[in-house]
Amino acid sequence: MHRLGVLLKSYGKDLHHAQRMIETFHRHNKDDLPLFIVVPDEDEQLFRPLVGKNTQLLLESEFVGYLVDEPLWDLRPGYINQEIIKLAFWERGLTENYFCADSELVFVRDFGYDDFMADEVTPFTVLVEDNELKVEPRYYEQHWEGRERHLRRIQELVGLEDRRLLTCHGHQVMSSDVMASLKKDFMEPRGWSYADLLRESPYEFSWYNFWLQKSQVIPIVQREPLVKTFHNRIQELEYAISGVTIVDIARAYVGVVANSNYADAYESGAVSDPPSKKLARYIPPDVLGKAIALQAIWALRRRLAHLRQALRRGQS
Repeated sequence: MHRLGVLLKSYGKDLHHAQRMIETFHRHNKDDLPLFIVVPDEDEQLFRPLVGKNTQLLLESEFVGYLVDEPLWDLRPGYINQEIIKLAFWERGLTENYFCADSELVFVRDFGYDDFMADEVTPFTVLVEDNELKVEPRYYEQHWEGRERHLRRIQELVGLEDRRLLTCHGHQVMSSDVMASLKKDFMEPRGWSYADLLRESPYEFSWYNFWLQKSQVIPIVQREPLVKTFHNRIQELEYAISGVTIVDIARAYVGVVANSNYADAYESGAVSDPPSKKLARYIPPDVLGKAIALQAIWALRRRLAHLRQALRRGQS
């Protein structure tokens, strides 16, 4: 059994994202961590060419006893099943801890054990309140309120009393010991399956995070997110306006994700695009032209003001 691995759950429509993710995984995988790719059986031949060094392909049929064939919370079965597989993956006995990666993830710098593990046996736990999302009006209206109700429901069910909502949206390092405890000490006494957890609240990482905080099965060595996620185009635009590049992001994160719900609507949508290209995607040419003209006018005014000050000093 490996000490640490990376889990990628993907499917045919995400093949182009998965190819990019796997390419950057191999480029930056300095400690030769194993990558486990789980795909639907019908997509095996699409993904088989991606299997190489440190890579293993698994099929959804290996988890068939856990999967659903009907929507939950208006979420399609495929979406729910990828959540189930992330929860159930530990039962394959392949790795003691596993970092759950999205297909849209792009690794931006070298990574290894030290990024994911606090010591030889203890994984880092990504826990944040995400207050910067709570203050964003669009995100608050579209996602926050409903998500908060679901997360409070998990806290209530596991008996975690905490005014904070310490969890994560994804890219968690999951411990097999924590998942084994969740199953043995919480699910089995209730006769629940992984699907039953998600029927109560469809947030797989929060089931993990809140149960860990309640049970303290392993020491909680908390850290901020390992991956920079742009949940919407406004967040990416803010980085572009500030001139933040992939090199800058790599100082703080191992990877970056642009939510495909908005990124795929654009011709490029590449998270590695320079700020100027991102701005060009978002800002209409006429607006950009006016902004450039105004910048030129302001620059001229500043030069004239400096010149007048210099003349006054010379006259005095």
